[in-house]
Amino acid sequence: MSITREFLRHPMLTGAIAPSSPRLAETMTAGLGLERAARVVELGPGTGVFTEAVLALLRPEARLTAYEINPRFAASLRKRFPQADVVTGSAEHLDAGDLDVVVSGLPWTAMTADRRHRILDAVTAALAPNGRFTTFAYAHTAWTPPARGFAASLRSRFAVVERTSVVWENLPPAFVYRAALPVTVGRTTHGQPAAATA
Repeated sequence: MSITREFLRHPMLTGAIAPSSPRLAETMTAGLGLERAARVVELGPGTGVFTEAVLALLRPEARLTAYEINPRFAASLRKRFPQADVVTGSAEHLDAGDLDVVVSGLPWTAMTADRRHRILDAVTAALAPNGRFTTFAYAHTAWTPPARGFAASLRSRFAVVERTSVVWENLPPAFVYRAALPVTVGRTTHGQPAAATA
């Protein structure tokens, strides 16, 4: 399954033109407590680079559910990772609860602001009180309005947000966000984070 072919076929559904590197996968999965996790969700697994890294750390009895909107990727993931539950559908419809970790490979800056808010709201609602969330962003887009808006959305929904140094061994270079302790403060009555437009 070629991520480049899928990007050219469906550029709005496939946010990357090349697969994430093993080095980025290592950074994405470090420090999350996956070795102790019982319930984990992956959003936008694509070709499964992060999926493989997550499964390598999980205990055999842990459960991994992956939400993939691209049916071609979803079918490929089911064949490669029979131990994971692969759901063909949007991350907006995440209906799990009390999750230990959510790992996301979603193309945040390619989405509308409303869709970003809906997915992040679903993530924070699904996480356990001490749950953790990790995702990545491309370094060259860090100062664009969508990227800054996404970073503000994270800060409004989690008590702790950290950003790693740039992983240069990736195409394009990227950094990782790690967020912990989901909170509900900072939201308006319409469910939109007050700081999400920064």
